[in-house]
Amino acid sequence: MKKQLKPIPHFKDEQEEREFWQKVDSTQYVAYSSLKRFQFKKLKLSTKPITLRLPETLIEKVKLQAKKEDVPYQSLLKHYLHQAVFDKADGYKA
Repeated sequence: MKKQLKPIPHFKDEQEEREFWQKVDSTQYVAYSSLKRFQFKKLKLSTKPITLRLPETLIEKVKLQAKKEDVPYQSLLKHYLHQAVFDKADGYKA
């Protein structure tokens, strides 16, 4: 016998939907066993790996800071680079 699923309500915005899914058991609303697998065959990465040589002391300091902030150190480095480039670019007067 198939399990009777509850209807998914309509939401006024994403925040309302997010709050709903955080409170309920989604298996009462979605039959996960009947879902088909989907692949994005032509999806391309939006990032490009690079090699960057940095002093070991700098890497260790970044790793320590990343551990304090509970984030991966490479993500923290990307954040620092983004801030430095875009904050500086915004400060330039043409």
